[in-house]
Amino acid sequence: MPKRLILLFLFVLSIGRAVAEAQPAVPGAFDTKAAQAFMIEGSTGTILLAKNEDQPISPASLAKLMTLDVIYDAVRRGEISLDTEYPVSENAWRTGGAPSRASTMFAALKSRVRVGDLIQGVAVQQANDSCIVLAEGLSVSEREFARRMTARAREIGMPRATFTNSTGLPDANDPNSGGKISMRELVTLAQDLQLKHTDLYKYFGQADFTWNKIYQRNKNPLLLLNIGVDGLGLGFAEGEGFSIVASVERDGRRLFLALGGLKSDKERTEETRRVLEWGLSNFRSQRLFSGSEVIGDASVYGGAQSTVSLEAKIPVDVYVPIDTPDRLSARIVYRWPLSAPVVTGYEAGTLRVFLGARLVRELPLYTKESVARGTLSRRAFDAFMELAESLLFSWLWDKPLPS
Repeated sequence: MPKRLILLFLFVLSIGRAVAEAQPAVPGAFDTKAAQAFMIEGSTGTILLAKNEDQPISPASLAKLMTLDVIYDAVRRGEISLDTEYPVSENAWRTGGAPSRASTMFAALKSRVRVGDLIQGVAVQQANDSCIVLAEGLSVSEREFARRMTARAREIGMPRATFTNSTGLPDANDPNSGGKISMRELVTLAQDLQLKHTDLYKYFGQADFTWNKIYQRNKNPLLLLNIGVDGLGLGFAEGEGFSIVASVERDGRRLFLALGGLKSDKERTEETRRVLEWGLSNFRSQRLFSGSEVIGDASVYGGAQSTVSLEAKIPVDVYVPIDTPDRLSARIVYRWPLSAPVVTGYEAGTLRVFLGARLVRELPLYTKESVARGTLSRRAFDAFMELAESLLFSWLWDKPLPS
């Protein structure tokens, strides 16, 4: 088959670190001025750019994206509605309102504000008072709301992100205040906001809003460039520089991007535009497997048959550079061997797709059929083979394999 000329399959016997993680990344021809960067193509999850993507940084005002994710989720589940009203406490007014001289929607002390208006205050103006009012309204205290933010992060696939308040504002007495987050996790958050809350995501791209007779423009300068950007937020932290999370859609293709460690507001805008234009102009889609196609086999211990077929359930597409000498390859990683009985649809392993030495896509693989337990003699033979193969191939475990 032609695909087999394109893809090299290495079935990795692994009980520890993934082989892909053991291989050093090879820098591509494109680089960015950002100290940290991560960009993916939305429909396939293909990684287009990665640079210190797992390095934790202060989220600064980008923490407000998680505040909105928690609020959006509460609206979706019916816990609150856009017409729910929350009071403006003295803490919210003094810390994030007019007296703070920071981003604010100018909510009046002891007034009550609709959740829908507060959401616009955060999404359009990145208003600190809006965040605090939402946090106190939903969870009584900001501290309790921050715990909910961190818990929500875990739910949507952000393994290390932590939050200590709803705004990302630092505490002068606590250098660790505001939390930590990585570029990879920020992209995960952006995806969740855009994919799961499509009706509320639109607020990020709203050019302006007027509330209580106060007119305010969207703080995101990318919206004015007419390149398809429709969100999401900006950040700045002392000692770490300027950061951004952006999403762009053009010609049916959506990219999610997070950049950190930029030197100025101007550099942030220019670099974000440059990276997004590169991502939109220099890649093409390539299908590797159909959704029902058998991608490989996994060994089964003690089964009526010795292997089981694996499939991805969805088409395996990747976005690859239009002009590149690097070759696509793929690896199946699973805990060897599977133990019978094996049911149909069991998540048995992972398919990892590489462009050269760089991991560009990772997705789960499932068993295509079931495997019943084998006879006693079959299980005894498999036990012997498992012991022999583990001794014979143990030197391969946890080591890079040649491509």
